Amino acid sequence: MEGNKLKIEELISAILLFIMASITFINVLSRKIFHLSFAFTEEVTVHFFVWVTVLGIAIAFEKGAHLGVVTIYDKLPKTLKKTAALISASLSALLFLIVNYYAFREIYMDITIFHMESEALRIPEWMYIAGIPLFSVFIFKNIYKGLKIEFKKIEGEEAK
Repeated sequence: MEGNKLKIEELISAILLFIMASITFINVLSRKIFHLSFAFTEEVTVHFFVWVTVLGIAIAFEKGAHLGVVTIYDKLPKTLKKTAALISASLSALLFLIVNYYAFREIYMDITIFHMESEALRIPEWMYIAGIPLFSVFIFKNIYKGLKIEFKKIEGEEAK
């Protein structure tokens, strides 16, 4: 039953996609009917799209849906498969640590030096950027979870 439960990252993604679709639809209707465009819709949609992408990456890590060289991987013995899975998970985590480093750096610079605001809504720009490290928590959690699932799968293959 575990696989059928709605996970928080999936729920957040669905809510963000609903908001994006709704405000974009309302903006299109507004342009066609009233010849009036809401500038904020593009701003919100673009930033929410980045957040949904980060959440999608997290979901894919848990499901093992990222690209891989399975032709070679499938022919490896059990210990090398575990090693390859561990290296892959470690490199993935390192990549997102680097992404988060630059996101935190950008947030710090926006708060202390630049004081940038978004064009349409005049929201501090760092609030949009904060979604990246915030939702990266799900990436790190699912890298670990995906690695555990892969290890179980490797163990199950040997039992056959």
